Amino acid sequence: MAVAPAHAAALPRVASINACTDQLLVALADPAQILGLGPYARDNARWGGSADAHRYPRLSGEAEDVLVLRPDIVVASSFTKRATRDLLKAHGETLVAFDIAQSLDESKAQIRKMGEITRHPDRAEAEVARIDAAIARTRQFVARKRYRVLPVSRRGWVSGGRSLMSSLLAEVGLSNAAGELGLQFGGFASLEAILKLRPDFIVVSSDSDFAEDEGRAFLMHPALDHFYPPSKRLVVPERLTVCGGPAVADALDRIVSEIRRAEREAGGKEDD
Repeated sequence: MAVAPAHAAALPRVASINACTDQLLVALADPAQILGLGPYARDNARWGGSADAHRYPRLSGEAEDVLVLRPDIVVASSFTKRATRDLLKAHGETLVAFDIAQSLDESKAQIRKMGEITRHPDRAEAEVARIDAAIARTRQFVARKRYRVLPVSRRGWVSGGRSLMSSLLAEVGLSNAAGELGLQFGGFASLEAILKLRPDFIVVSSDSDFAEDEGRAFLMHPALDHFYPPSKRLVVPERLTVCGGPAVADALDRIVSEIRRAEREAGGKEDD
C-alpha cells in the first residue's frame, strides 16, 4: 500500500473496532488521529496498555457509531461481522481488515501496514526494530541451554505450529514439544499425554491458583501441579501474545525473565 508522506496532506482520522487493531493504532498514530477504539480496548486482561484506551471514545464494534464519526479509515479484523463490514462499505467508508497474526513475520507485517495507514512508517520501523532486538536478546539467552517447552491453555489446549506463541518459541530456539504429540496445528491433549511427554517447562498464561471454571481447573489438576510446580511453569500473559504487534517484544523479554525465575527456583530447591 503506497501512502504519501505525512507532510503532504492532513493525517488520516482512524476508527478501530477490533482489539488487535486498537493496539496497533494506539502504538503508531498521533492521539488526534484516533476517533475511537473497540469495545474491549479498556480490558486489561486483553491488553497491557489498556489505560491509554480511556483517552478515546469507546465504540460498540458495530457500524452505526462509526458512521457518526465519519472517519477517513476504519480498521477492523477480517473476522469482524460480515454485516458490519458490508454496511461500512455501503456507506462509502474505507475499511482495512487485518488477519490474525500467527507468526512473527506476520506480526511485523501488520505493524508496517498500520504504519502506512497512519502515515507513520518511521514509528512502525522503530517497533519492528524493537522486536528484532528482543529476538536477538532471547536467542542469545536460550542458546545457553536448549529447553523443550509445551504451551498449554484451558482444557488442555496445546498450541501447534500455526500460532504466534509457537512462532516465538521456534524463532528463538526453544523446542515446542507439541509436535511430539502429533499436534502440528494445535489441539487438545489429555493430562496423561502431557505428563508422559515431560517437557522441561509448560507455558501458561496465568499463575493464578483460582479455578473460575473447568477450563482453568485443568491447569490446577494435582498431578499437573505435582510435576509442573511454579519452577516448571513459564507464565506469559495472554495479552502479550493474543494480538502480536508491539507486545511481541515484551512477550519475548517475558519468556527470558520467566526462564531465569524458574531456574532460580529450581536451583533453590536443589540447595535445600
